[in-house]
Amino acid sequence: MKEDTSDLFLIDRLKNGEKNALYPLYDKYSGALFGVIVRMCRDKELAEDLLQESFIKIWEKIESYKPGRGKFYTWAYRICRNTTLNHLRKSSPLIQQEDLSVYKDVTDEMPSEPYEQLKGVLKKLEPHHQEAIRLVYFKGYTHKEAHEFMGVPLGTFKSYIRQALLKLRSIRSELYHVLIVIEVLANG
Repeated sequence: MKEDTSDLFLIDRLKNGEKNALYPLYDKYSGALFGVIVRMCRDKELAEDLLQESFIKIWEKIESYKPGRGKFYTWAYRICRNTTLNHLRKSSPLIQQEDLSVYKDVTDEMPSEPYEQLKGVLKKLEPHHQEAIRLVYFKGYTHKEAHEFMGVPLGTFKSYIRQALLKLRSIRSELYHVLIVIEVLANG
């Protein structure tokens, strides 16, 4: 795994106590990390606070980052994810402390009609493809967590996701063509 050399330079500066080196890393990664946090907590203002808290932890824990063990983004992602999970665990009495799936299934809050349509489309997938999509896109699991949960090799899991997305694109294309035909017939 090769790290971006500009990131390594900034990380070295951070490790030497130069707090100004955090700003370019924040500019580069905050958007993606904010997206992760907001998907987990579903609250933009809370996500902004958690992002700030996460970057403070990144600053405080930068000595523990080892470039040879993974990319900076992955390390920062874990800090953001854990910060968010810890906040969600503390803020909800309904969440068990040892439960790793602390945020609700997205489908619980979806309006019923679009969700029923989505469920109908997802049911056209093989069961293992449905499960892979559910874990990653609705439960917020990483590919590594999801493949472990399903008990399949990581490469196999990634192929499940790829195959499922290809099938969903095919279904979308078929539906689009059907809608065009219906519109043409209706306007006849």
